[in-house]
Amino acid sequence: MLPVKKRKPLAEINVVPYIDVMLVLLIIFMVTAPLLMQGVKVDLPQAPSSPLDHTDEEPLVVSIKADGSYYINLGQKGDEQKSLESIIDQVGKILRQKPQTPVLVWGDKTIQYGLVVNLMSLLQGAGAPSVGLVTEPGTGKQ
Repeated sequence: MLPVKKRKPLAEINVVPYIDVMLVLLIIFMVTAPLLMQGVKVDLPQAPSSPLDHTDEEPLVVSIKADGSYYINLGQKGDEQKSLESIIDQVGKILRQKPQTPVLVWGDKTIQYGLVVNLMSLLQGAGAPSVGLVTEPGTGKQ
């Protein structure tokens, strides 16, 4: 009987294909990254803001119509016009009881951008942990 030669298993990983794939991906990202950063230079209004955090709380919705009138969804009186000061006071009272309640802004597409930013800034000043913009789903082409 011939002696059986025991061979050790070879535990090598060939990393050359992985390096090739990584370099190809690096080149693709270097070429496409500048293309993703397109835009038009505009003078944006300044306002303190923070990103929208996801919570399970029912959000408050503050609306601005095209004529500049403000509304808040509170119970049965969601379609009653209110002044900006009374909305900020109401939001502040609600947020003192439930501080993690998110606040959303429904702005008419023809309203001035500065008015929306001002409203968002005032809502955050009233204690809103997050203020988000509500948009209608679509292609964005009009």
